[in-house]
Amino acid sequence: MMTAVQAEKAKKKRVGSLKREKIFTTIFGHLLLVILAIIWLYPIVWIVLQSFRVEYTDGQLVGIVVSHYFPKGLGLENYKNLFSHPTFPFGRWWLNTLFVSFFTFIISTLFVLSVAYVMSKLHFKSRKTFLSTAMILGLFPGFMSMIAIYYILKAMNLTGSLPALILVYSAGSGLGFYVGKGFFDVIPNSLIESARIDGCTNLGIFAKIILPMSKPIIVYTAITTFMGPWMDFIFAKTIIGEKNRANLTIAFGLYSMIYGEQADSNLFTTFAAGSVLVALPIVILFISMQKYYVEGITAGSVKG
Repeated sequence: MMTAVQAEKAKKKRVGSLKREKIFTTIFGHLLLVILAIIWLYPIVWIVLQSFRVEYTDGQLVGIVVSHYFPKGLGLENYKNLFSHPTFPFGRWWLNTLFVSFFTFIISTLFVLSVAYVMSKLHFKSRKTFLSTAMILGLFPGFMSMIAIYYILKAMNLTGSLPALILVYSAGSGLGFYVGKGFFDVIPNSLIESARIDGCTNLGIFAKIILPMSKPIIVYTAITTFMGPWMDFIFAKTIIGEKNRANLTIAFGLYSMIYGEQADSNLFTTFAAGSVLVALPIVILFISMQKYYVEGITAGSVKG
């Protein structure tokens, strides 16, 4: 039989072992996070540094960028060249993308929240069938329909235009209703029933009761629907085409600067400056709305 002294020693040994294991786990976890942070930040810092790089001559840029991580000279020449280059009108591209993203996020946010409300609070025939169908369709990437969409727009004489992009980005947005539905499922049905007893229509319930209580999911939906058109490349390349240079969006415009028909490899640092300016609005928007964005994700995942 183990004596009391032996039992106490064994207990202290177990406690000490658990403490050492906890310390090791904590150190290992933090070390892993530091390594992952370095891997994640390395290309971001590199592209920012290249956007300020100025110490090169024509024909030497590629070699310098590859062999030197930190620039020897810094300046704003690349940003100035970005807005003054005669062949690549970045300012026009930026306004085009803002135009498309702004109207897309307004239309798409309305579509997504409307469908989410209908699927959450209204019960009708074939509702479950629609939910299953929407889930299955969501498993397929959007670019699978790219060719069909192109020919439909071509038949409507809309290819090469910015409204065509707004139409493409907005038309299928309603299928992304699942997160919004999860958020609306949490709202008590008793509020809806009380409003209906008072004679409120579904539109009135949605506008006067649901939306005022749904700021997190509205912000989440608005950010995601804005980011899609702002960063998209595939549909912009297919629908606009490189020949319609005045209607290019940022992503495809910057691509054409390096790989297009009139590409110039010595414009890489100018391309880097454009990449920084593309990311800046999204970063500011996300940081300023991070609280509501996280609330929208977590609340929307409570129920499916």
